[in-house]
Amino acid sequence: MKKKIIKITKRIAIAVFVLLIAFFLVRAIGRGIYNQTPEGGINESMYVDINGTKQWINIYGEDVDNPVLLYLHGGPGSATSHIDYVITRKWADVYTVVTWDQRNCGKSYDAEQNDIVLTRELFMTDGKELTEFLLDYLSKEKITLLGHSWGSFYGANLVLEYPEYYECFIGTGQVVDMVKNEEALKQEATLWADGDEESLKLVNQLTPNLMTMEHIIARNTIMQKYGYDMMVNGSDYNLVTTLIFNPNYSMIDWFNYLKSNMDVYLDFFASEEFASFSLLGRTDYEVPFYNINGDKDYQTNYKLAQEYFEEVNAPYKQLFMMENMTHGLLESDAEGFSEIVHQIAKTERER
Repeated sequence: MKKKIIKITKRIAIAVFVLLIAFFLVRAIGRGIYNQTPEGGINESMYVDINGTKQWINIYGEDVDNPVLLYLHGGPGSATSHIDYVITRKWADVYTVVTWDQRNCGKSYDAEQNDIVLTRELFMTDGKELTEFLLDYLSKEKITLLGHSWGSFYGANLVLEYPEYYECFIGTGQVVDMVKNEEALKQEATLWADGDEESLKLVNQLTPNLMTMEHIIARNTIMQKYGYDMMVNGSDYNLVTTLIFNPNYSMIDWFNYLKSNMDVYLDFFASEEFASFSLLGRTDYEVPFYNINGDKDYQTNYKLAQEYFEEVNAPYKQLFMMENMTHGLLESDAEGFSEIVHQIAKTERER
C-alpha cells in the first residue's frame, strides 16, 4: 500500500512539473509575441527619474511620427499596467501611447515611499516632469492627455495648469468634484433603495463629506446590487490570457504587485489634498476638451460630468456617451472606446 501511494505521488509530481513547464513555455511564447516592436514603430519600457522617484512607463506605437498620447490610470493608486496593454494598443495605429504607473503603485511601487504624504503639489510636479521628459524623449512639441476616473481629475488639472504642453484633453469617467459626486450617488441610491430596508441601511452608511472605508464598501455594495458596478458588463477581452501574456510583467513583478501596500493612497483619497483637485468653477480650457462617459456611470456621476461639460469654455469640445456603460467602459467595450479615440484623433488632425 505504501509503495502504491509513493508511486501515485510521483506521478502527480511529474504531472504538475510537466504542466508548469508547459505553462511557462506558452507564457514565454505569448509574451514574446506581445513584446515585438512594430516596423516603423516603438515599444519601450523604462523607469524614469521623476520628482525624486523612479516611475515606470511603457511607450508603444505603430508609427513614431504619430502624435503622442499619455494615458492616466484611475484610483488614485489603481495602476493598470497588469492589463491595460490590450486596451491602449488598440489606439496605437493613430497615437504613440504612453502608459504610466503613477508614483508608488503598480511597477512604480516602492515601500520606502509609504511614509511620504501625498499632496496635490507632488502629483502636479510628477505630471509636469513626466510630460517634459516625453516631449524631449519623443521630440514632440505637445502631447495629448487621456485620463480615466482619477486620471480624468488629474489630467484636467494638468491641462488647466500647463496648457502649453498639451494638444487636447480626453476625460473618461470624468470626475468633477468628489463631495458633489458622492452626494449625487447618495441621492440616486436613495431612489434605487425605495422600500428596501436592507438597502436603505447601506444608504445611511454613505458619508459624502467623509471618505471612510465604510462609505466605500457601502457605495460599492449598492452599485453592485442595482447593476451599476464597474464591471457589470464584464470585459470584451480575455482577462486570464491578458494577465498570463503580459509582456511587461515578470514573475518578480507579479510578486511585487501582490505585496504592495495601498494604505498611503487610502489616506490621500480621504484628504483635503485630493479634494483640492476639484474642477468646480474651473471651466476655461486653452486646449480642445473631449469627454467619453458611460450613461450608467454613477461611480463618477455622468450627470455631473455632462453639466460640467456644458459649462466648459474651450477652443473646441465634444461629448460622447457610451450606451449601457458603467465606470468600466474601457474594459467592457474596449473596441467601442477605441472607435471614439480614433474619431477624436481624426478630428484633431483635421482641425
